[in-house]
This record gives sequence, structure tokens and C-alpha cells, in this order.
Amino acid sequence: MRFLQSTWCPVCLGIITTVLILTSLLPSTQKTVLINSSADQYREGDVWTAPEEKEIPYDSNGDLIRYGKELVVNTSKYLGPQGIAAQITNGMNCQNCHINGGTKNFGIPLSAVAATYPKWLDRSERTQSVESRVNDCLQRSLNGKPLDSLNYEMRAFVAYIRWLGHEVPKGVKPSGSGIQPLPFLSRAANPVQGKIIYENECGRCHGENGGGALSADKTAYVYPPLWGDSSYNVNATLYRIIPLSGFIKANMPFDKVNSSPFLTDEEAWDVAAYLISQQRPGIHFTTDWPNLTKKPIDYPYTPYTDNFSELQHKYGPFGPIKNAKASSAFAQSKPITTGLK
Repeated sequence: MRFLQSTWCPVCLGIITTVLILTSLLPSTQKTVLINSSADQYREGDVWTAPEEKEIPYDSNGDLIRYGKELVVNTSKYLGPQGIAAQITNGMNCQNCHINGGTKNFGIPLSAVAATYPKWLDRSERTQSVESRVNDCLQRSLNGKPLDSLNYEMRAFVAYIRWLGHEVPKGVKPSGSGIQPLPFLSRAANPVQGKIIYENECGRCHGENGGGALSADKTAYVYPPLWGDSSYNVNATLYRIIPLSGFIKANMPFDKVNSSPFLTDEEAWDVAAYLISQQRPGIHFTTDWPNLTKKPIDYPYTPYTDNFSELQHKYGPFGPIKNAKASSAFAQSKPITTGLK
């Protein structure tokens, strides 16, 4: 017995020491922190990399995030004409514009949404929340109806958007978070020339009649319709030629754009002109742009604060409109000097 007592303590100490040494050698299971200090955070203009899906937590919030991603990628399955959650949209998917689930730089990614919303919107002259921004897309780009802010699908959309941008500090916009506008042409964009480019480079995916390509079960679009009753309406941002031409230049043709653009600037302008010359849902949001001085120069509907036609506001050339707007703003900003010589 005395022998066992005399040897037990050293044995226990040896076992404990061995366990501690082995534990220290094992790789840590703690989640890697990608942004762990103010010095490591994204800064304005930094190139954004989307977080990996494996980083989504396995809890109720993680379930909501995953459902949000599913809604962005397969919107029509849940909210389209045959949607299993609701039937409120035209059958397009959010990622038809927000490419790869909102993770592609210059493909209208969702990288900066959480960091920049709520924010003031000139279009409505009010501060807009993330929920309101989602509903704008549903009503304009998906030509549908809004969701209640407490709806489960809305909560999932917002959870995914916030997770995608959780490494971007408040107020920061990484590079590629918006659409890069192209240099203005010295002429109007040409729909006739754009039709030729469309037939050569776009029709093989989106169809000769612009109606897109449906999936085998007819519940969603593999390639979205670019005009017609199932496309985005005239209130969508991509109905305006300046953002549309920039989006096309950076992302289309989808099967030919890799690390660099395929189309020239002129080709992107002209094919954009052809797309917006086609028929699409014409529901107008009459409360848009209450302050006419803030209305974009490519907004194709009157009234305006200048004397340029709707046709020029739609297709350009935009240089003269921009210069006139700048001159008007300068004149209004000049101090009154009555009585001074």
C-alpha cells in the first residue's frame, strides 16, 4: 500500500503533463477572425472578398442567413408565380442582377448594404432602411409586391445581407460595391446598332425575343428576360442607360467575361440602348424624384429642370445635359451682390 501511495502522485503528474503538452500541439478549433482590429478592417476603395459560407454559424441565426441566401439565389422558387412561400414576383431571381448571390464585385454585390444603410435616398427624399431597399428590388426589378418588415422571408433577406457585409465598417464602400459608369459617348447611344450586338452576343442565352430561358420545370429563369411582361419594370435602376451600360460592360456576355470586359464601351452603350427601347411593364412610381434637381440625367420621363427632350435624357448624348445641370447649380450657388460694382 505504501508503495502504491508513493508512486501514484508522480504517475498522475506525468499523465497531466502529457495531456497538456499534446493539447498545446493540436490545432485550435476556434473560428478564424478575419477582421480583428481597426487596422485590419476594410477601408474605402479596398477590394472586398465575400465571407465563406462555412463561416455561417450553426444556430437559429445561421439558419436564417442560409435561408436568406437561398432567397437571393432562387427567389422564384419561394416568391415567384409558383412560389412555395408566396406568389409576389415575376419569376426572376435576385441574383440575376446581384450576381453569384450578391458576391461578385462590380456585379452589384451586397457588400456595402449593411454598412451604408439606413441612408438618405434622393429618389424618395427620405431615409431608407435595409428592409425598404429589399422591397424596392421586389417591386421594381422583380415587378412584384412588398414584404412586411417582420415577415420571415424579409428577416432572412436582411440577415443574409448583414452577414455578407459584416466585415465592412459602417459608412465604408469597398471597391466594386456599385456599378462603374462608363465615359459618356459624344453621340446618342444607338438601339439599331445595339440590336446587332444583342443578336451576336446576347440572344444565345436571353433568347432572340429577349424572353430569357426557363428552367426545365418552368418555375424559374436560367437566363432572365431582358424585356417583356416578365422582366423588370420601368422604375428599376437598370432601366436607366447609365447604370445598365456599366453593368453590361462589367458582366456581359456572361459566358465571355472573365477577368476583363469583353464588349467595348460603345458596344455596351448601344446594346443597353436596344434593351431599354423594348417593351416592359410600365408601372410608374409617381412619388419618385420629388426634388427635380436631384433627378438623374438619364431618367427618361418628364418633368425636368432643363429643356432637353425625353429622348435625349433616355439615350444621350449626356455631356450637354450634365454641363447644363452643373452650370445651373453653379448659378444658383453664386452669392447675391446687388448694389456692388
